[in-house]
Amino acid sequence: EQAAAVAGGIIGGFLLFVLLGITAYLLWKKFCRLCSYEKLINPVKTTNANAIFQDQSNSEIQQKSTSRSRSVPFIIPPTLHGRDWIHLTNEEQVQEDRDPYMTPQSGPRSSFHSLAGAYVVGTINPDLYKFPEDKSETHFPDGNIGRLWFSIEYEQESERLLVSLIKVRKLQPPADSCSPFVKIYLLPDERSYLQSKTKRKTLNPQFDENFVFQVSSKMLLQRTLKFLVYHVDKQKKHHLLGQVIFPLKNEALTEDNKLVIWRDLEKENLEPPSEHGDIQFSLSYNDYLGRLTVVVLRARGLKLQEEGPAVGVYVKVSLMNHNKFIKSKKTATLLGTSNPVYNETFSFKAEQTELDTASLSLSVLQSIKGEKTLLLGRVVVGPFMYTRGKELEHWNEMISKPKELVKRWHALCHST
Repeated sequence: EQAAAVAGGIIGGFLLFVLLGITAYLLWKKFCRLCSYEKLINPVKTTNANAIFQDQSNSEIQQKSTSRSRSVPFIIPPTLHGRDWIHLTNEEQVQEDRDPYMTPQSGPRSSFHSLAGAYVVGTINPDLYKFPEDKSETHFPDGNIGRLWFSIEYEQESERLLVSLIKVRKLQPPADSCSPFVKIYLLPDERSYLQSKTKRKTLNPQFDENFVFQVSSKMLLQRTLKFLVYHVDKQKKHHLLGQVIFPLKNEALTEDNKLVIWRDLEKENLEPPSEHGDIQFSLSYNDYLGRLTVVVLRARGLKLQEEGPAVGVYVKVSLMNHNKFIKSKKTATLLGTSNPVYNETFSFKAEQTELDTASLSLSVLQSIKGEKTLLLGRVVVGPFMYTRGKELEHWNEMISKPKELVKRWHALCHST
């Protein structure tokens, strides 16, 4: 009996020890689960509807007192807890669990209603998702005679320039009705052109037409697109409404880069070229920076000494003071054309006190490979000390309109 009692005690003690071990293991496992759950939800704060609404009210008060942009809290609703909410589709709707004994509330419901236990995972700044406002169809400067939209793309393999004529807006016709069409040139070739269809009785024609020019990649940057917008009257006569000149040299034309561009129409100079040709350029003076800016735009009717693709034409711009040379810059050389288009900008340092004694000389020069450079013509603009007529008017208008580009045509001459 004594031995049986001892054996029973040992067995009972062993069973008690096993039970205590199992209990300790289960408690330890539960504790580990609680720790891992706290680590999971620790970065994501839980809150109730009142706290969210109060936080939003406080944030709005703070944002009104500062210049920061308003942000919107991004929340995972309680009904999506435990679900793979990332893969929800637009058609799938998640219904909230409702209390059958709760009576519906009257009046407007808060956007944070029934969000107790929701996870606030961050905020969204609405300003980051706004599309930039397109002002090209709403903002037209005074004196605007129309605006043209087009796109260009170049295919390297086939050496084709693809031009899409999109639309024209705000035309100013000579009569009440307007039936516009567009001619497209690829300068320097002015003998051939491509023409759009005529749109009847509209000041805002929508063309959406595609045109193709064959041009090698070597000559592409030497070419210039020219758009002429015409109006056809009842007698079938054509009236030029405006033009757009677009040099290709400053554009990165590739097959993967389709450029959509808009330009304001300009009035064409209908006067015949002068004896030695004409040059168009803009002047601007910034009195704050003491900077004189010259934009060499184009020349026309140049009398080349020799015709041919090897003949190049460029413009040299020189700043003078008391007939003393200060500095000069020159444009790129364009080959084989008597009507070059440059659109190049040059800046010179000139204090405001120097404008009464300074002048600008623009010389159009012809270069032939292996031969001497020839002067085709020159024009000088400056104060009364050096110039008269249109050249003096251009200079004075530049001074009277600081920081504004003043554009004019000038006749070339061989005299200094």
